[in-house]
Amino acid sequence: QVQLVESGGGLVQAGGSLRLSCAASGRTIRSYNMAWFRQAPGREREFVAAIQWSGTTHSSPDSVKGRCTISRDNTKNTVYLQMNSLKPEDTAVYYCATNRNPFAPLFTTIAEYDYWGQGTQVTVSS
Repeated sequence: QVQLVESGGGLVQAGGSLRLSCAASGRTIRSYNMAWFRQAPGREREFVAAIQWSGTTHSSPDSVKGRCTISRDNTKNTVYLQMNSLKPEDTAVYYCATNRNPFAPLFTTIAEYDYWGQGTQVTVSS
């Protein structure tokens, strides 16, 4: 069974940086897409960034444009989200996700992801 465990969240001042980690177990991530989503209080879950099994990446043009980098370390079975120049509106629970099928196209919608972590809270103070 695939399990995803996020870490690295916390309280940071506006302008600061955080690196989130998502450790996967139950299978190797090498052949699968990995993604980050976030959900702020009272808002729907939204796409942040994704990395394909090939290494191709895509970040949301709206929410985190130019301020985040997704990466993966297949040897550690872990995916990362580096976030810089954080703003109070980045405050949310950040979720890691992966899909069921290997070698898939890169998707940005919630419905395309089958396995989710429990999330890690990121709070940005002004």
